[in-house]
Amino acid sequence: MSDVAFGGATVPDDHVIVLFGAAGDLARRKLLPGLFHLAEAGLMPERFRVVGTSREQLSGDDFRAHARAAADEFGGRAVDEETWTSFAATLSYVEADDAAALAAAVERAEEQIGGPGRRLHYLSVPPGASAAIGRTLADAGLVERARVIMEKPFGTDLDSARELNAAMHAVFDESQVFRIDHFLGKEAVQNLLALRFANGMFEPIWNRDHIDHVQVDVPETLSIGTRAGFYEQTGAFRDMIVTHLFQVLGFVAMEPPTSLEPKTLVDEKVKVFHSMAPLRPEDVVRGRYEGYLGEEGVAPDSQTETFVAVRASIDNWRWAGVPFYLRTGKCLAEGRRVLTIAFREPPRRMFAIAGGAAEAVEQDHLTFDLGDPGRISASFMAKVPGPAMELAQAQMSFSYEDSFCGAHALEAYERLIHDAMIGDRTLFTRADGIERLWEISTPVLSNPSPLQSYEKGSWGPDAADELIAPRRWHLPHAHG
Repeated sequence: MSDVAFGGATVPDDHVIVLFGAAGDLARRKLLPGLFHLAEAGLMPERFRVVGTSREQLSGDDFRAHARAAADEFGGRAVDEETWTSFAATLSYVEADDAAALAAAVERAEEQIGGPGRRLHYLSVPPGASAAIGRTLADAGLVERARVIMEKPFGTDLDSARELNAAMHAVFDESQVFRIDHFLGKEAVQNLLALRFANGMFEPIWNRDHIDHVQVDVPETLSIGTRAGFYEQTGAFRDMIVTHLFQVLGFVAMEPPTSLEPKTLVDEKVKVFHSMAPLRPEDVVRGRYEGYLGEEGVAPDSQTETFVAVRASIDNWRWAGVPFYLRTGKCLAEGRRVLTIAFREPPRRMFAIAGGAAEAVEQDHLTFDLGDPGRISASFMAKVPGPAMELAQAQMSFSYEDSFCGAHALEAYERLIHDAMIGDRTLFTRADGIERLWEISTPVLSNPSPLQSYEKGSWGPDAADELIAPRRWHLPHAHG
């Protein structure tokens, strides 16, 4: 099997895609609209079929109607009827928990594409169901020529992560397993690699001699909504820190790879994780928004956190002494996804600060807005026009929306599904890296810091400000 170059991108081999959890929320919001957009963009295989499966009792027509409604609501663009008709013809459905029926459905799909192609199994299911689905795929004889995409979280602690990895490795080789983190599929996160390694002005200062600290800040305005069943088993630390924010940290802190080949790049990221010091309870602030215990499905004695702030450190030559501050939570003042690189301050005694408020001046910094479409801004001191030598903070900004045509940009899930189909593991996580992150998290999971209450619409408990002091959180609303 060989992939074909097409317009600068890569068109995958012929595929049968089995979508587990096809009637679920993620499939409705992201996966089905994403597959349709890949088809519109000419990035699906020349011949492919999508077999949806879940515990819902649906006919093939029901599933196609479900997929069309998803494309209309979440596709972000008007549906072209001719393209939709062609895409809908690739969709079929089979109820889950029946290995024989699933095998027959995949066999029919492979006959329709003209013979055996590659198989991609997307496990859009709770983590606890992944091992059972792996056994179902083995019983159905659907492991050969297959890759499998797994959704986070990849376990809830070190023991469960090892058990999950062992269960998957009993069926699949590690090279077949693609653990998805949609943060890593965002253009702005990938542009971090380009900014660091393709520009001579940045890499020489990307170290402890010039960088004072790093912040990864992902506040959310939403509550847990109807997701109490999931959230009560995970909480903010397991849901966001281990899965998403540590992965972004890995891209920030990695050494220059010798190439952008997947194994080489992932090796460097995993080296960062092995250089991280184990977290201590005093490195973590846990909070819970007021009213959480009244949410439907939440246990009255719940100890689940909805906010977490973390101070992490990396014990290597590049980063020794540079703290990494991570923050995320529900029901906060704003919803943003922001990476801030704060530089060491030079002596400024010879300069006057406009307004006289020198203590209010933030450190020079680079800010990566990791939302869509994303932007990068640099904040620095500049002279205020006029006869006096006075300084004030200034900004330069790069915006994807203003600088590039985004008509053919891929959403994060679309990019990652396409990468999995062509076998590109660059933006996926690996078993040893996941287990290492749970290992360094074990001290704070076994001995969690106390929960602190915070008001909805605030920035979380005051202890988060104490954690970063004498520095300050670079609040998202301050970004342009």
